[in-house]
Amino acid sequence: QVQLVESGGGLVQPGGSLRLSCAASGFTLDYFAVGWFRQAPGKEREGVSCISSSDGSTYYADSVKGRFTISRDSAKNTVYLQMNSLKPEDTAVYYCAADRTPHKITTAQAMGALMNYADYWGQGTQVTVSS
Repeated sequence: QVQLVESGGGLVQPGGSLRLSCAASGFTLDYFAVGWFRQAPGKEREGVSCISSSDGSTYYADSVKGRFTISRDSAKNTVYLQMNSLKPEDTAVYYCAADRTPHKITTAQAMGALMNYADYWGQGTQVTVSS
């Protein structure tokens, strides 16, 4: 069965950390650009971070730069999003998406294209940052 499954969300206090996982089954994630997106209530889905398939280039939205880190574990067929110094405005449902594109995803525009043309999406995991 081909699917992406996110995990690792939860409730955390401001300043805390979480690590989200995006695990693939039925296909090899190394051949895909993998992006993390989030959607807060009443807001549009936005791109957070991405790791490209070609050379591992990364993208971070300005709002998370310096706080979030994206990485791959090929052996586990999983992409992670390490989130540190979390803020209440990071509260959202976080989704991962995979796109079999050879292009580097290093701009907001490229993230937008990935969001529109991704081959696979996960079901989402809730992240709540609150005291």
